[in-house]
Amino acid sequence: MVEQITKGIKIIVKTKYNGTSTRNGRQYYVFAYFITIENNSEQIVQLTDRFWQIFDSLNITEIVEGEGVVGQTPILKPNDNYSYSSGCFLESNLGSMKGFYTMQNIDTLERFKVIIPTFQLSTPILSN
Repeated sequence: MVEQITKGIKIIVKTKYNGTSTRNGRQYYVFAYFITIENNSEQIVQLTDRFWQIFDSLNITEIVEGEGVVGQTPILKPNDNYSYSSGCFLESNLGSMKGFYTMQNIDTLERFKVIIPTFQLSTPILSN
């Protein structure tokens, strides 16, 4: 688990390896990630956008950006939290992700970035 706080907004990330999947004759490693966003500030904020960099150890980088997360743009009052899960496919068994959410203060309309800390995506180590 990794976590980071930006302007009173805490991001907590947990990951899980979900095995392999084959698409178009290629094997992929499937990872899930679980995000919790805690509003520890005194402001009411809304998550408006996301930006992800997904790194694969085969030197492949994918950029994912867009409105909200999993089809939602949640509003968080002070002490609220919001959780969701999503996933990604890597061509290798090792990678990482990082990024940021764009939040907007509901009262002032100020927009600011909340850092999503770098987290690792790796398959379990096989033991003999």
